[in-house]
Amino acid sequence: MESEIQHPAVLARRRSTFSSSAYSTTSDSSPDLTTDSVITPESDEDAPTPIVRPKVEELEEDALDDLEDAKPSILPNVTLPTPRKRGRPRKHPVIEQKKTSHARSKTGCGTCRRRKKKCDEARPHCSNCEKNNVVCDGYEPKQPWRSGKQKALVRRDSIPAELPMLVEGIDGTVDQMFFHHFTANVGKVLSLTDHHNPFLEIIVPMAMGHTGLMHSLLYLSGSCLIANEPAPKTEWEARQEHHSSKAMRLLQQDLAASTSTTENAVARIGDPSIAQTLVLCLQTVCAGDTSGTYRFHLNAMKEMLTQRASSFPNEQLRQFILEFLLYHDYSSSITSLSNPLDQRSIDLMEGFKLPEFMIQPQAGTLLGVMDGLFGFISRIRILRDLIRQRRAQGTGHWWDPAIIDDAFVIDKALREWTCVHPPESPRFAASLLYRQCTWLYLHRTIQLSKPSPTFQQAVDEGLQYLRMLPWDTDDGSTQSILLMPLFLLGCAAFEPNQRPEIRQAFERLQKWSSLGNIKYAYTIVEQVWEMMDQGKEEETWDWESIIANRGWDFLIT
Repeated sequence: MESEIQHPAVLARRRSTFSSSAYSTTSDSSPDLTTDSVITPESDEDAPTPIVRPKVEELEEDALDDLEDAKPSILPNVTLPTPRKRGRPRKHPVIEQKKTSHARSKTGCGTCRRRKKKCDEARPHCSNCEKNNVVCDGYEPKQPWRSGKQKALVRRDSIPAELPMLVEGIDGTVDQMFFHHFTANVGKVLSLTDHHNPFLEIIVPMAMGHTGLMHSLLYLSGSCLIANEPAPKTEWEARQEHHSSKAMRLLQQDLAASTSTTENAVARIGDPSIAQTLVLCLQTVCAGDTSGTYRFHLNAMKEMLTQRASSFPNEQLRQFILEFLLYHDYSSSITSLSNPLDQRSIDLMEGFKLPEFMIQPQAGTLLGVMDGLFGFISRIRILRDLIRQRRAQGTGHWWDPAIIDDAFVIDKALREWTCVHPPESPRFAASLLYRQCTWLYLHRTIQLSKPSPTFQQAVDEGLQYLRMLPWDTDDGSTQSILLMPLFLLGCAAFEPNQRPEIRQAFERLQKWSSLGNIKYAYTIVEQVWEMMDQGKEEETWDWESIIANRGWDFLIT
């Protein structure tokens, strides 16, 4: 029994030797020794059970897998590694790269902010815009700091307090007055109205949808009001100037847009732009302009209509604009020192035809164009230029057989001309007055500027046609075209007793139409009368030079 009982010292040495061997590691060590192992002695009562503490840094990968499942109570002093996902780790683990997010600068240029690109905020233009060859919109000005309450106030203040304009271009009571004056007065004055008025039926509806044409219309109406007001209001003049600048600017923009889109740019110009040019030409007449500004508008209309001879979608508009142009173009030849009629004028007159469903020439808005009388005026003007040249050369016998032969041909055609209007129509007497004054224009051209029974008879007959017009009850279907025949009657009135009736006709026309050019036409007629009484034959024959010597250039329409 003593042999079985070991001495405590022997047991201590045995335990020490085993512990040392347990802590030593070799290449052929068993994995079991590296796990949690407890060595129990032969008797539990002899000594406490020792705990084996493995070296974590020396453990193999398989041992680490088992070590994760170890209980903390068994290994109280062991610091475990950070738990990881199950499975073998990658030898070359994938490192996730964070996405580089660059917030769009709130202070960058406008172009980069719209494109959502990073802006380097270079001045004056950022490098991104220059590199990409785009326009840099620049930078917003720095704003002062505002609290939330202040920003809310700014947002409330930015809400528009007023409704938009009912009609684009008509802004305020003065503009409304201009528009009313055009529809109630000016539109009726500018055209014959016995069957239709193109200004009210075509131009006004078109202006309701075209801002530039509306500004031109208001500019024209305001000019009529101011020209006949002794002391026009400052506000009227300010609005007239506003509409003038807006009309010209918008017209230039329309023409520039047309020229940038096609080689045949004029053919692409819209109908409202041509109508706007027409209204601006009328403005010079109503305002009494004497600088010849109307010529620029007439020439522009000639070019537009020449290029667009067959491209008008609105046939009624084409007819009206073409007739308007020819009426004013041929009328201007009566007062211009240089002949304004060119090949374009002749081509437009020869090619002027109405649709077959319309009656010719009763459907015309103005007299003289469709009935062919203005064709005689252009031929007479050529004779005047030839005679003026011979007079300037000092030729005693200033007419020649060729001039006289042409005069006889024109005289014969005027005698064969017939009026197409019925006798009960106001146009009947007006048409006869036009033919009479056209013949007086021819007679004043080839005859010396001296009193004669023929002149007296021709002027008396013209005054008789003038008396036939219904001045008291007329709705405006004839007065609008009376200035040109009145001017020719006045320049042929050698007899003093004929002049008071002509003067009264000028006054009635001025009162009815309020056109600004009437007073200038009457001023020239009075000067011709004065020179007639002084016996100045050559000066009174050449009334075109009288106008030019005054520095005036205006229309008698």
